[in-house]
Amino acid sequence: MNEEKQTPPGPPVQVEIGEKESEGIYSNFVLIAHSGSEFIIDFARILPGLSKAKVFARIVMTPQHAALLHEALAENIRKYEARFGKIKLHGQKEDNAKTLGF
Repeated sequence: MNEEKQTPPGPPVQVEIGEKESEGIYSNFVLIAHSGSEFIIDFARILPGLSKAKVFARIVMTPQHAALLHEALAENIRKYEARFGKIKLHGQKEDNAKTLGF
C-alpha cells in the first residue's frame, strides 16, 4: 500500500535559520498550559536534585497548530523507533504515571 503525502498548497516554503537559532536550546523539562484560543509551551532545564527550573524558550500557538505539532511529533517518533528501536522512558512508574518533566 502506498502512502500519499499531502503537500501544502502553493510554492514550497523556504526556511531560514539564523546562526544563534541553529545552535538550538537544550530542554529536559516542559510546561504546557492552554486557554480556549492558544497553547503555551515553556521549554526549561532542571538539574537533578533541584526544585527550580529555568525557562529558556516559550512557544505560543493556536490549538490547530498544537494538534499539527502533536501529529508531526508522533510521526517522527514512529520513524525514529523504526530505525533505532523503541525509546525507553526512564523515571516512570510501572503504571506509566509521569514523575518528572513531560
